[in-house]
Amino acid sequence: MKKIIILGGGTAGWMAAAALARFVLPKGIEVTLVESDQIGTVGVGEATLPHLRSFNQLLGIDENVFMRETQATYKLGIEFANWARRGDAYIHPFGEYGRELDDIPFYHLWLRARSENIAEPLDNYSLPVIAAQKDRFDFPSEDPRSILATYSYAFHIDAGLYARYLRNFSCNLGVHRIEGKVNAVQRKANGEIASIQLENGKKLEADFFIDCSGFRSLLIGQELESNFIDWSHWLPCDSAIAVPSDTSSDTIKPYTRAEAHSAGWRWQIPLQHRIGNGIVYAKQFMQDDEAERLLMRGLVASATDDPRQLRFQAGRRQHSWLKNCLAVGLSSGFLEPLESTSIYLIQIAITKFIGLLPGNTNMPSPAQRNEFNQQMALEYDRIRDFIILHYCATERDDSPFWQHCRNMKLPESLQYKMDLFRESGHIADYKNGLFLEPSWLAVYHGQRVHPKRHSPRADIIASKELAALLKNYAEIVKRAASDMHSHSMVVTRQCGSRPASVPRAAMSLYRSAIK
Repeated sequence: MKKIIILGGGTAGWMAAAALARFVLPKGIEVTLVESDQIGTVGVGEATLPHLRSFNQLLGIDENVFMRETQATYKLGIEFANWARRGDAYIHPFGEYGRELDDIPFYHLWLRARSENIAEPLDNYSLPVIAAQKDRFDFPSEDPRSILATYSYAFHIDAGLYARYLRNFSCNLGVHRIEGKVNAVQRKANGEIASIQLENGKKLEADFFIDCSGFRSLLIGQELESNFIDWSHWLPCDSAIAVPSDTSSDTIKPYTRAEAHSAGWRWQIPLQHRIGNGIVYAKQFMQDDEAERLLMRGLVASATDDPRQLRFQAGRRQHSWLKNCLAVGLSSGFLEPLESTSIYLIQIAITKFIGLLPGNTNMPSPAQRNEFNQQMALEYDRIRDFIILHYCATERDDSPFWQHCRNMKLPESLQYKMDLFRESGHIADYKNGLFLEPSWLAVYHGQRVHPKRHSPRADIIASKELAALLKNYAEIVKRAASDMHSHSMVVTRQCGSRPASVPRAAMSLYRSAIK
C-alpha cells in the first residue's frame, strides 16, 4: 500500500487525516484528502465523550490549545428532561455512583437502604451529577483513593473549528489536500476502486480509499453498494433543525441538555462563543414549521444565524469496510446525537483501522477487514440499544410519538437487558462497547425502570452500618463538589496564559487515567 485517498473533509475526514499523518505517513505511505469548500458539512457534532481526550493525546495535541482553538467548554454529562414523565429531569454522568463494598455493587446497597428509608436520592452519591447541578468543575484526580477519581470529562466544541485545526495539523505533517468535487469513480476488474475523477477531469489513483463523504456515502454506498441496515422503526426521528444563539457566562453549563418534546427532543450545547441549539423530531409526527417554531421559542438568547434543516435515517452499513474502501463517520451509519456518539464513532473507526493495519506497507488482508466489520457492527448495535432505551423506557402517552415509542417491539438484545434488570437489578455485562454499567444505571433509574428486588448479598451488612456508610459517602460528594471551582472560571483559566496542568487521558467514559 503506497497511497491512501480520503474523500471528504469535515470532522470525519480531518480526524482520519490527522491520525494517518501521525501513524501511517512515517511508513512512507502517501495520504491525500479530497474535499470541496462548496460542499457543506453537517457540523453539529459539538457535544463529545471523554474518549476524545485520548484521541487528542494520541496525536500529541495540547489540550489547552485545543480548548482555545475550538472555543470549547467542559462537559460532565448530559441532562435529560421530560423523558420518563413531563417534569422529570436527570443527569447521565461521566462517572460512577458510590463505591462497591466487598464486591457488592453500590446500587444494590442503595436499593436495600431505600427499602428501609435510610437512603438519599441516588444522584447524591455521584460527584459529577452534583458538580454539574452546581455549575462546578475541576479536573479528576489520578489518585484512585480520591473521590475526584470517580469521574471523567469531555468537551463541548465547535466542530467546524476542530476540523479546521486538524486540517492545519495534518497538512503540516505532510497530508496533501486537493480541492475538488468527484464526478466519476473507476473500478478494477476485481471490483475494487481504482481511482476517482474530479469535475476538472483530474484522475486520482490510490491503493486504498477512505469514504468521509457524509450522508452521500459516495464510495461505500453509491459505488460499492454496501447494504444499509435501516433502524428507523426503532428510532423514528429523521429530521433536525440547528441554530446558534448568543451566550454569556451564566449559560456556560458543564453539561449538555436534551429536553424531550411531543415528537422528539431539543438540544442545548454551551460553547465559549455561542450556544448550539437544535431540535430532533420525527417528520411523521411533527411538521417542519411546527418544529422550527418550537425550537426558536425555546432559545435562551437571540439567534445568531438562520436555522438549518437536516434529514437523516438511523442505521448502519452492513460492511463499513468493503474491498479497498473504509467508511468513516456518516458514510458508515447514523445514530442521532442523543448521547453524543457521532465523534466517538469516527474516532473508534479510525483507531481500529490503524490498529489492524499490517506492520509493513502490505495491503490489509480479508481477515483484518472482517475483524474490523465485526467490531464496528458491535459498537453500532450496542449504542443503538442504549439510545432506544431512552425512548421505550417512558411513561409518556401524551402524543402519538410517545405512544409509538412505548409500544414498539424492541430488538431482542435490548429486551433481554431490560427484562434482566427489572427482575434482578443486574445490568448485562460486556467489555466491548461504549456504554457500560454506570451509564445503563443512570438511564434506567432516571427513566423510572426499577428492579423488583435487590441482591441478597446486600443483606449481609447491618442497617445501622449501611446507613452510616451511605451518609458518609453523600457528605464526601457534597463537600467535594462545593470545593470545586466554577465551570466558567476553569474555562477562562485554561484558555489564558497560565493554565493548570491537565490529567492524562484514557479510553474510559467514567474515569481519568490511573497510574
